[in-house]
Amino acid sequence: MHLSIRSLYSYPIKSCAGIPHEQALIHTGGLEHDRHWVIVDAQGVFMTQRQVPRMVLIQPTLSDQGLMLRAPGVEDFVLPIAQDKEQAEATRVPVTIWGTPTLGADEGDEVARWLLGFLGIPCRLLRQHPQAQRIASLAHVQSWRARHADNTIPERHAFAFADGFPFLVTNYASLQELNHHLDAKGIPEIDMIRFRPNIVLDGLPAYDEDYLAGFRTGACTFAIVKPCARCPIPNVDPTSGLTAAEPGLTLAEHRLRAQGVLFGVNAVISPPAAGTYLRVGDTIELDYDI
Repeated sequence: MHLSIRSLYSYPIKSCAGIPHEQALIHTGGLEHDRHWVIVDAQGVFMTQRQVPRMVLIQPTLSDQGLMLRAPGVEDFVLPIAQDKEQAEATRVPVTIWGTPTLGADEGDEVARWLLGFLGIPCRLLRQHPQAQRIASLAHVQSWRARHADNTIPERHAFAFADGFPFLVTNYASLQELNHHLDAKGIPEIDMIRFRPNIVLDGLPAYDEDYLAGFRTGACTFAIVKPCARCPIPNVDPTSGLTAAEPGLTLAEHRLRAQGVLFGVNAVISPPAAGTYLRVGDTIELDYDI
């Protein structure tokens, strides 16, 4: 059985479209630029596909020119991403993500107008502020450290605007099993991008991720600290922005547990050396909880 990384994804703007990668620079805070931007409404509350499924149609890409935004029916918008400390401080905005306070830097009126034109909702785009120090759940990381001898996993993991942890890891075989159940109902198969993972593993049995303590690839060691309870976002079709009841209903039939309807796992990482990349096809070694 060959165990490897099947896919890599980042999502520069929280809840907007993702970017597949053949290779991706990795930090303790996640894949480079993952959820480094967030859209907030007129009250400063962060927005997601839960309330605004049309957000999935906004396709960010990063280039030497900056952050380019594309969406159906509107002109492309390029946001320069170079920003000095004085600019960042002048545009500093407090924002809370699922009860955790952090800091953003407002990206200005032009991109706010572009977002209003597409989403039809007054909103602002915030970038992660250089002084932001949002820390992944200490309770989950401390619990993992108490149960495992690996002392390379630190207690504190700063990250940007992802829901709760720097990494979401899924298993391709688990998607295949879900698609088997969907097919039995005459429902079209879905793609893994609906679950918005960062790292997709290949070669392990369906839902074996439930039993992993972590995994290693190259010089990177990941600790799996929590199963991921799913919200309705996988019910949003990423090609149309429309919502439906599936795959949520079918997933709930097979994956409802005490923590919720589970698919995928949240992870943190031992600090990688500067310039470390993950690559599609990289071999992985699994560590199971015992």
